Amino acid sequence: MGVFEGLLLGFETAMRPETLLYCFFGVFLGTLIGVLPGIGTLATISLLLPVTYHIAPIPALVMLAGVWYGAQYGGSIASILLNLPGTPSSAVVCLDGYPMTQQGRAGVALFVTTIASFIGSMLGILALVLFTPAIAAIALQFGPAEYFTMMLLGLVAASTIAAGTPAKGLAMVVLGLLLGTVGTDVNSGVARFHFGFAQLRDGISLVALAMGFFGIAEVINSVNRKTSAAIREKFTLRSMLPTRTDLRQSALPVLRGTGVGSFFGALPGTGTSIASFMAYALEKRVARDPSRFGKGAIEGIAAPEASNNAAAQTAFVPTLALGIPGCATMALMLGALIIHGIQPGPLFISQQPEMFWGLVVSFGIGNILLVILNLPLIGVWVSILRTPYRLLYPAILIFICIGVFSVRNNPFDIYIVALMGVMGYVLARFGFSAAPLLLGFVLGPLMEETLRRTLLLSRGDPAVFIERPISATFLAITAVLLIWGCYGSIRSSQSRRAAMQAQAEARSAE
Repeated sequence: MGVFEGLLLGFETAMRPETLLYCFFGVFLGTLIGVLPGIGTLATISLLLPVTYHIAPIPALVMLAGVWYGAQYGGSIASILLNLPGTPSSAVVCLDGYPMTQQGRAGVALFVTTIASFIGSMLGILALVLFTPAIAAIALQFGPAEYFTMMLLGLVAASTIAAGTPAKGLAMVVLGLLLGTVGTDVNSGVARFHFGFAQLRDGISLVALAMGFFGIAEVINSVNRKTSAAIREKFTLRSMLPTRTDLRQSALPVLRGTGVGSFFGALPGTGTSIASFMAYALEKRVARDPSRFGKGAIEGIAAPEASNNAAAQTAFVPTLALGIPGCATMALMLGALIIHGIQPGPLFISQQPEMFWGLVVSFGIGNILLVILNLPLIGVWVSILRTPYRLLYPAILIFICIGVFSVRNNPFDIYIVALMGVMGYVLARFGFSAAPLLLGFVLGPLMEETLRRTLLLSRGDPAVFIERPISATFLAITAVLLIWGCYGSIRSSQSRRAAMQAQAEARSAE
């Protein structure tokens, strides 16, 4: 099927009333979640996973995807108005967005971020259309050995690049892999690591794990957070229109940011946060006057916003074409597909053309809805930002319990989500990121299956991973990433030790 025929099929699918309704609901909820600092897309998509059991696969995926890229739009609103990033990828927007608010130009900043987000998203969708079928065609040549080493590379990249400390990231990946082994072994039928609980013979629920680590843990961590002072600025259409100078200064940064985001979004282990910070660093490097950054430079918000929205679209490339999620949110998307009995991978486009092209077209429709929603509803988002968190989080806890119970009608899952929430909070306090754990949990069973299949075909000879060129290449890149991560950790520990020693010497000299 060609691109033109695929887009026609996608329009037919995406324009169905049910799909449009769920698309609108997803982007609206995603924007709302992006506006509210601290909740995040992972917790929201985790809450919505039980809902997807009761609706058709295509509207379900359209809704979850709408939450994902809709939050990228909404995250910049709180960053600009309150200096509080609604999403991690919007943190860099605080650097120049909030100074613009202090200068009385918040309306212009919000308008530019909306347009930059729209352009970045639409160009990211174009990259998704062009590259996903090509990558899927190449991946058809992969065997189980290539799939195993590719997933291994994705997990190592996610832990050593995206996480703060590589050792902690790897530890969380291993913990996720271990949690994924709980339950009945598919090959032998033997129950593993159930500790006498019959309820664990079916394994740990992905919904319970995600809601615990990204829902309960976030509620515990943010329950004492205070809202910022009220926003007094009034927003009118005239106050939001940028000048010609603003448009000229932001045009090229939007295009450069889109290129950066499209590239990094498709790489496993990077995601929207890395893309937005890289785009900001690039603009600061190529600027004629870098001293303007951090003081209200329009390029400092245009490039990161275009970048993180482009990355949000191209993140679907490895997820759909290879079945390899590049970030924690994409792991949840992969889990939602598997829940509906759909296996992403090289055959996904040929076996599920209606779903793939319907998703692509719905992304474009959703981004148009976001532009229509964001500009008129800025006053509404400002009012929501004044809502005390003590009123929001009890409702979130209730929805978490209802959602977890509705998946399997099993009260035991509520205890699991509570345990995972406490575990997630404790690990977060010690600097352990939960995102690598979720990647390890989702990919763990797939890695085990491909590893066993590879060793079965090679009659137990592990040399097959080195003898196959593509597999050996993936292993070499994985080794380089591990060495790079270890080297970086040693350098940072030496720097900290030298700084502490210098401080001690300074105190002794005094």
